[in-house]
Amino acid sequence: MHQCRISSRAKRARSGLVRAGIPLVACAVLILGGAQPARSQATANALVPAQVPAKEGFAQLPGTRLGFWDTGGDGAPIVLLHPATGSALIWGYQQPAFAKAGYRVISYSRRGHHNSEPVPRENPGSASQDLHNLIEFLDIAKFHAVGSAAGCSVAVDYAHSHPERLSSMVLACGLSGVTDAEYVTASESLRPKGFAEMPADFRELSPSYRVANPQGAAQWLALEHKAVTGNRVGQRPANKITLASLEKMQVPTLLIAGDADLWQPPAMTRMLARHIPNSELVVVPEAGHSIYWERPDLFNSAVLDFIGRHSK
Repeated sequence: MHQCRISSRAKRARSGLVRAGIPLVACAVLILGGAQPARSQATANALVPAQVPAKEGFAQLPGTRLGFWDTGGDGAPIVLLHPATGSALIWGYQQPAFAKAGYRVISYSRRGHHNSEPVPRENPGSASQDLHNLIEFLDIAKFHAVGSAAGCSVAVDYAHSHPERLSSMVLACGLSGVTDAEYVTASESLRPKGFAEMPADFRELSPSYRVANPQGAAQWLALEHKAVTGNRVGQRPANKITLASLEKMQVPTLLIAGDADLWQPPAMTRMLARHIPNSELVVVPEAGHSIYWERPDLFNSAVLDFIGRHSK
């Protein structure tokens, strides 16, 4: 068994965080939140902060039109990739924090989600190709991809097709499109039959968050209800994603897991981390599948620290 060690960076870590390096095949990092009472933390995160000015528009791309927003500026671009239950609307905690840190922050809704055209059944296309077309439309040479849940699959597929366009990649709570039978079987065995039809807030928000912050849970659910506006199924990845193909990736990667995530618990994310070279892992306590919303303090801090070390 590998022995954990406290990194030198951990000794300088921000208040309330303890960080330990785990020498796996992929270099991993574990972050634990401080012993702050759940109610006070939830209350602190209850209100979405004021947003910085951003351009909102539509990108007419090959085969589709996607709604997006863009804070602009000369900073390194961060492109936020939403989960299946979300859209470009969900990043209220991230937009001002990342923009005020000096980055150009961009998000868009994938096909079938808020402000974007549905997936055409006769020619559904690829979500990662849509992303690439959007990057070309916005004239972006290189960017940081930050994905949550289903957004991780888009990011990983994109990293297989266009690694040269990525400065770094953050994968939060995502199965990441891996098709290996062992991995898929292990993942599916965690959830009972009918789980996907259970209420979205039950599946994707931790019990601690729902109890401590009913207002925030209601805000999340309202955004989830706005997210899906048309057919969103049928798109296929451009690449076959396997554990072996992950081992060939060279894009610096941060993986984030919530220890109360019913879809992708830390053990599944550690399995991915072992196959991604030079990756790092963050585990957030008392957080479910929507860490960007439940614990934006830890999520934003981890993301900004990581991409700050991989910005040129």
